[in-house]
Amino acid sequence: MLSELEALGVTVIAASVDPLEPIREMVESLGLTYPVAHGVTEQDVADFDPWWGNDNHGHYIQPMELLVLRGGTVFGSMYASGPVGRIAVEEVLNAVRSRERRRLEQ
Repeated sequence: MLSELEALGVTVIAASVDPLEPIREMVESLGLTYPVAHGVTEQDVADFDPWWGNDNHGHYIQPMELLVLRGGTVFGSMYASGPVGRIAVEEVLNAVRSRERRRLEQ
């Protein structure tokens, strides 16, 4: 649904703690066309107040999703360790369309 997001002026950016090579392989295998950062550190994301896991897998950041408006205001965020509770693309599209509709009405 990337084309629908882009039509609304949405820019998709992904980031991972993984090093470059696995990220490059993933981007190529999935055919991703948006930027994917690699090697994200705890210091890089400290201002987002991430949720860190500490268990038998070690110390790791839990997935987070951020919707950021023009100007840098966080419009929505989700921190989820599993697929339940993550923001679906359809929800992002609905939120952006609604926000744009309200913006144009003002």
